[in-house]
Amino acid sequence: MWMHATCFLEFHIPVATPFLFMLRPRSGWQQWVGREQYVLTPSVPAAEFTDPFGNLCQRLVAPAGRFSVYTSVDIQAADASDTAPGAPFVEVQDLPDETLPFLLPSRFCESDRCAKLASSIVAGCLPGYDQCKAIVDHIHRTKRYTPRASKELLSACEVNDRQQAVCRDMAHLGIACCRSLSIPARMVVGYLEGLQPMDLHAWFEAFVGGRWYTFDSTQTDLRGGRAAIAYGRDAADVAIYTQFGAPVELQRMEVTVERRQPPSTGDVSPRPPFLHEAGVDPEGGP
Repeated sequence: MWMHATCFLEFHIPVATPFLFMLRPRSGWQQWVGREQYVLTPSVPAAEFTDPFGNLCQRLVAPAGRFSVYTSVDIQAADASDTAPGAPFVEVQDLPDETLPFLLPSRFCESDRCAKLASSIVAGCLPGYDQCKAIVDHIHRTKRYTPRASKELLSACEVNDRQQAVCRDMAHLGIACCRSLSIPARMVVGYLEGLQPMDLHAWFEAFVGGRWYTFDSTQTDLRGGRAAIAYGRDAADVAIYTQFGAPVELQRMEVTVERRQPPSTGDVSPRPPFLHEAGVDPEGGP
């Protein structure tokens, strides 16, 4: 399926402020970027780099006053997320090198403190995918998914002590439990078709059976229509924007996701250029 997704951020900037943005999905084996647009208003010089997790990051200094970022992407994604009941646990010594950082405790995923919880949840499960599924089902049963209920970043242990959670919280708990069982797990932030209310979404992936699989505790049945923007150890690695200095007010944020017909051949590019334009109101944008 092809998805068309947009994200619009508008800030009031008291003084010129350095920013890091993480708003460009990249093509990979699970998704393909066909066309994209990235508009800064007003235009400022911007540089892009790739972080240690392969995420595309944009670095700039926003001027004082009103400043906005608008992104638009046509992306090919799977109609359904793959599942693999029975996919086996991969012994640590056999894991690919790039998965090893996702075995360790991190700021918001204290896997070293979740071993007892995880072991009780997965008792009787086959090691591997079935353990991850049991963790996801447990979180779904015991935590009330409440979108936009909190902007506070919570660690996995803090989430475990609460009855309601946002998607990011549920992902933190799932990741910590998987890592405590020596299953690599990473956080994903991106777009999800049909999300209500519409916003950016967070879920996690676990490495079992020789590859990464998607898990999402906010859902009873795992849906497709996902486009990943960023991967990391936890929410600290996948913030869509980070500003430095005096606090800056985010005045407006709007996200849209809808199905689209495939773009015509002449419009498809494996990696469109990074664009920034002055004073442009993107067609179809806010």
